[in-house]
Amino acid sequence: MSVAVELDEVIEEIRSAQKFLLTTHENPDGDALGSLLGMHELLKQLGKDSVMFLAAEEFPLPWEYQSMPLDEVQNEPPADLGNRTVVFLDCGNIDRMPVDFLQREGVHIVNIDHHHDNTRFGTVNLVDAGSSCTAEIVWEIAKAMGAEITPPIADALYVGLVTDTGKFMYTNTSSRSHQMAAELIDAGLDAHAVYRRLYEKLPYARLELLSRALNAVRRYDDGVVTATYLTRADFEETDSVETDSEGIVDHLRAVDGTKVAVLVRDLLADDRTGVRKISLRSTDGTVDVSRIARGLGGGGHRQAAGASSDLPLDELLATIRKGIQEQL
Repeated sequence: MSVAVELDEVIEEIRSAQKFLLTTHENPDGDALGSLLGMHELLKQLGKDSVMFLAAEEFPLPWEYQSMPLDEVQNEPPADLGNRTVVFLDCGNIDRMPVDFLQREGVHIVNIDHHHDNTRFGTVNLVDAGSSCTAEIVWEIAKAMGAEITPPIADALYVGLVTDTGKFMYTNTSSRSHQMAAELIDAGLDAHAVYRRLYEKLPYARLELLSRALNAVRRYDDGVVTATYLTRADFEETDSVETDSEGIVDHLRAVDGTKVAVLVRDLLADDRTGVRKISLRSTDGTVDVSRIARGLGGGGHRQAAGASSDLPLDELLATIRKGIQEQL
């Protein structure tokens, strides 16, 4: 089925239903949160009853997203869940929102996403791997429905756009991405203010944690792989939280000769002792890091993916390096 047909089906779902529950993947990033909030504002403008859901353990959000107006997000399912159409945004696999009430039989799901490996788990699916971000798809929906792109919608969608394109540096950036940015600015977006919120005014602990990560950098396979590892002690001694590691992997991918950047960090929750989070970034597209992440039980994009693993560090890095070499 073509993307155009899928778009028409989703628009019909939105027009015909009155009540919605919106959600996204666990550990939500800028595109997840921007798409969630942007769709919520769109549905309210259309006179719909919209509820946003994120599990309580997703909070506090990373520092850069804490100023987003997400006060209406609920941490418990609404009593009338059975009467609501559930909309998943930016979620390639339903298991990335591991909440039982959203995975039971009979839930009517609209799946809106841009991940190329989306499992198409929805009752209705709109999956456009050609879009730079899910926020771009929400923007397309809003335009197709003749909605007004208000400043709150523009702000939310721009967060998704600028984060998932790496400030317009990643290869998923297209002329459409820049057209979207221009239209959002024309709609009242303050792009500089968004940039300041996302990439400046960050806590000093992040700088200390970055210093630890850079001191631990390792290079493998003639510089093809640039990797680093953050331990539980690194977080404790710098008074950092897990989300303070955001963006570190991008420093590694900037190193000349690197094809894949790897950040491995210990998870801090007591029930996750011994489990490590892996963030993978491909620099030039020759390696599809989502394939490697899927082999470790995760997923993502061709150039940005992640997973979790309880493998010992050396074994984990060897597994990642093997997956890279198989593609080169």
